[in-house]
Amino acid sequence: MSKPELAKLGYVALVTPDLDKSLWFFKEVIGLEETANQNGVHYLRAYGDFGHHTLTLEKGESGHAKYVGWRTKKREDVQLFKEALELKGVDVETVPAGTTKGIGEAIRFQLPSGHSFELYYDMEKPAVEAHRRSVLKNQPYKAWAKGISPRRFDHVNIHSTINVQETYDFLMEQLGFNMREYVVDDDGNTIAGWMSVTPLVHDVAFIAKPTLPTPARLHHLSYWSDDSQDILRAADILKENGLQFIGPGKHGVSQALYLYVMDPGSGCRVELFTGGYLIFEPDWEPVKWTLDERALSNTYWGDTVQDKELNNITIEAK
Repeated sequence: MSKPELAKLGYVALVTPDLDKSLWFFKEVIGLEETANQNGVHYLRAYGDFGHHTLTLEKGESGHAKYVGWRTKKREDVQLFKEALELKGVDVETVPAGTTKGIGEAIRFQLPSGHSFELYYDMEKPAVEAHRRSVLKNQPYKAWAKGISPRRFDHVNIHSTINVQETYDFLMEQLGFNMREYVVDDDGNTIAGWMSVTPLVHDVAFIAKPTLPTPARLHHLSYWSDDSQDILRAADILKENGLQFIGPGKHGVSQALYLYVMDPGSGCRVELFTGGYLIFEPDWEPVKWTLDERALSNTYWGDTVQDKELNNITIEAK
């Protein structure tokens, strides 16, 4: 029997202490479309996202990510992942269909780092109301309807203080991620890795951060736009709305153009992202960077996190 596989990044379940601010930020400034609002949970997606949602927002006492969701390649892969993980001693929770609106039966578990992942296959692809629908049959919503209007969900970046190598091994051996680029310390230990199950350079980045206030953190979630002009337009929109941001700049790793901004409601950092490259080679050799090269790998040019810090830029992943 073949091993189960992940198909793509699905969504982030985000809790915010100021739901009104977060809804304003993600819907009106970022420009996400709302597909549903049920039992206090708001379901959002970008104009080119086909699944029911790529972000959920709900009110809570503090800003944190409940879990990161991933879609499997086949329906049976959900159960196969459950069985394989339990054989490795991982505590796996079965989540009944409909617990999260639009999603079928799922499983949830923790990485060695403490981050919570959810795996599922079935996800609704809701029809779009006529007044919001694109005339293009291969695109759900009208582009540029409001705000920055990114095309799709792209990746997440997570940080941890614990079990770093165990987490890299877990992501690759148990979940099937491929290491695409990575940074090593002076002892040869991997301290930052960009990993994917798709041709993207990364669906997830996992970074070792020894001094975090809690072990498992979400550094940022990212939405993709078509080109560099979209990122420059995003900077104008953020400035007009009184929001501080980092960038634009270009990463060495991934070669992508970036801009970072913080949701004022939850404290979650959002990366607006474009450019980069895709990986189609079946024998891809992961690109290695050293600490001496870290500045270049992080920032090829432009604003860096070191140049301009934002407050409350990470949120707890419970």
